[in-house]
Amino acid sequence: MRSAGIDCAASVEWNHVSHTSPKWYAVRSNKLGNRLLKNASGSAVHIPSAAVGRLSLYFRELQRLSENGVGSLNSSELATLIEVSPAVVRRDLAAIGAVGRRGVGYVTGELIQTIGTLLGSETAWTVALVGVGSLGTALLRYRGLQRQGFHIVAGFDADKRQIGSSIGGVPIFAASEMSKKIRELQPQLAVLAVPAEAAISVAVELAEAGITGILNFAPVSLKLPKDIGVVNVDLASEMQRLAFTVSISRAPSETAAGPDGQKK
Repeated sequence: MRSAGIDCAASVEWNHVSHTSPKWYAVRSNKLGNRLLKNASGSAVHIPSAAVGRLSLYFRELQRLSENGVGSLNSSELATLIEVSPAVVRRDLAAIGAVGRRGVGYVTGELIQTIGTLLGSETAWTVALVGVGSLGTALLRYRGLQRQGFHIVAGFDADKRQIGSSIGGVPIFAASEMSKKIRELQPQLAVLAVPAEAAISVAVELAEAGITGILNFAPVSLKLPKDIGVVNVDLASEMQRLAFTVSISRAPSETAAGPDGQKK
């Protein structure tokens, strides 16, 4: 069974996102939902939105394999790790110019470099987190973000008990200071982990303060200028997708039973 969410774990609204690194940038999606990226050589690469998500998964697994001393692998082995077909892996990698070697397959280090450059992992990203509740606190303590080059430099909350504290080494400031601190610290990205009723106004304030991309955990659509990138992560929707996948996986055995409960 293929994993739910492999192709699109979150809805993406990349309008126009530019970064200081000359090796990578994304521009507005075309009508087919593709992303236009530039690789290290400056060549334009058109990649479907679903493939961008898979590239991130390839990158994660390749890093793990490299740490365990795996120097190369083939498309079937990589496909097995994230539960897609080898043909999908070959198509995704061919789209970014990655070519396997006869008798060797893909060299792990080279593939990490190629995908990492395309996804912008070589850029040091600074991040602000708004909403230091249960989810926000968990994200502040999650070391995986820093490993991928995302450094949370500040947290913001309206709860006086949180203000002035530090979680996971990240200082927590008052929500009322957010605009001032954003302009002072100049993070490029923000994580929005606030209630739905506050999300839109907070997102607008973040954009006006200079944030260029928002990871939005609030179950609400954000209407922001076209030069602001938005990725929506709706946990309830993902649970629905998971439930649907489980239901589908059970369907064959259940439909094979007769009305008396006995399998035909």
